[in-house]
Amino acid sequence: MAGSGTAHLRPTGEALLRVEDLTVEFPVGRNRVVHAVSGISFDIAKGETLGLVGESGCGKSTTGRALIQLPRPTRGQVTLGGEDLSGLDEESMRRLRTQVQMIFQDPISSLNPRRAVGEVVAEPLHVWGPADKEAQWERVSKMLDAVGIDPDTARYKYPHEFSGGQCQRISIARALVLEPDLIICDEPVSALDVSVQAQILNLLEDLKAEYGLTLVFIAHDLAVVKNISDRVAVMYLGKMCEYAESDELYASPAHPYTQLLLESLPVPDPGIDLQTDVTDDGELPSPISPPSGCRFRTRCERADALCAEVEPTMRRVSDDHFVACHHPLVDVHESSVHIPATSEALGGEST
Repeated sequence: MAGSGTAHLRPTGEALLRVEDLTVEFPVGRNRVVHAVSGISFDIAKGETLGLVGESGCGKSTTGRALIQLPRPTRGQVTLGGEDLSGLDEESMRRLRTQVQMIFQDPISSLNPRRAVGEVVAEPLHVWGPADKEAQWERVSKMLDAVGIDPDTARYKYPHEFSGGQCQRISIARALVLEPDLIICDEPVSALDVSVQAQILNLLEDLKAEYGLTLVFIAHDLAVVKNISDRVAVMYLGKMCEYAESDELYASPAHPYTQLLLESLPVPDPGIDLQTDVTDDGELPSPISPPSGCRFRTRCERADALCAEVEPTMRRVSDDHFVACHHPLVDVHESSVHIPATSEALGGEST
């Protein structure tokens, strides 16, 4: 699929987080390497939400963890607030991680089952302060209240006494308690019921506005990503293929892979005619031995000899819309793909 390049990046110094040529590889056996992330670049301005989307195995979660150097990238540069994280020693990196927190996919297993909720949320404060127990509880209480959990009720209860949605709210409170600048949301709603998904998305939007948060929102559900993201980056097999403002990307996808993802979205309308002409019979490549040139070419109807020989680089399609494709969908502006609004498709607020 797509390729490399930095044409879509803002000028240096304008973004809170800037990632250039990020590469993460894992050795497997003798002389074999999994190319999990291969030379991707993106940036995020303060107060912005970047949606990182793609099918399972494309490298989204690995990218999220590599941003906080867990694991350390094989190559590339990650700059947060003007500071290059790749050059920091372990102690300096440990201290800087207080500015970057994560919300994980499975809310229940991400919480320590042997500790009461009050202790779970307060645990970061035991390390970084304040040392005074009353001051700690005051901050924990504030964060639990902010995410819709009654502090006095939850303080001495354990994670198994809460539902999945409530546990995710507790996880968000734990991420917020150190007052970070950036939160990486690693598929935070995929394990939840659809009605609860809407609640968590609305909560993240409210907290973002209240605390001035910057978010990296990782997901495979494009309908969810559309409604929470300012910009969207589409990944395939460790590479980035398209990068655009949310509304622009969903209305006018420029990469064949993006269009395939959008056409795969179910529409919540029992009376709508099914699309039987959307197929994907191409070969699913291995990240151990990815295709030459464009990695998406083995599944792309537009692929030709150029796609097999030359890796495409990011180039501008329109303002704030970039694509890495030798044969972009130039006529896509004449059609649009229906994306259901999250509040309507996922159901209303409930407790």
